[in-house]
Amino acid sequence: MNRPPTVRRAAARALPVAAAGLAVLLLCSCGGPVQAGAAAVLDGERISLTAVQERVAELRTVTAASPGDAEAGAEGLARRAVTQLVLDALVARALADRGLSVGAAEAAAARAADEAWAGGPARLEQLLAARGVPATEVDRYYLQQAGISRLAAARGQDAGTEAGDTEVRRALAEAAAALHVRVNPRYGSWDAQRVALAPDRPDR
Repeated sequence: MNRPPTVRRAAARALPVAAAGLAVLLLCSCGGPVQAGAAAVLDGERISLTAVQERVAELRTVTAASPGDAEAGAEGLARRAVTQLVLDALVARALADRGLSVGAAEAAAARAADEAWAGGPARLEQLLAARGVPATEVDRYYLQQAGISRLAAARGQDAGTEAGDTEVRRALAEAAAALHVRVNPRYGSWDAQRVALAPDRPDR
């Protein structure tokens, strides 16, 4: 795939891949304590609670207009924010481990193509907002999607296909293992199907 599976190719998907292997590795690496003030720790680097709070504030700008959003509450938005921040780090590590990179120009070209398809920048922002991507996060979103596309393309696959998804899942699982990801249990545990943090069950 030469361009990321963004609005046109994945309009119904909240996140780009389903990573069962990733979830298992993350769960296995959550045994140690998380540093004070950290939402997650990746290879010793903290994702701070402040960074999560800032991302939650941005997410509120789009979920406020979606009263039916099951994760629109404070806890749900926090889990979504941590998921996004961890996934950004995993994509970056997977690319670096393979000697790959994604530039701002590539992400901008993908965004421009989607703007043309959607009927303009404002309409694209509306479509992305409906998928939980606030206007302040659009550039980050396209960088992430371009990275995911590049990971699949490096193995001759399209990220929007089952084979491409498998390659991306493998790359992210390897990145998770290399980074020794630990997530603060206050945010729950990883859902293998959704590649997102889910609240812990009451019996845990």
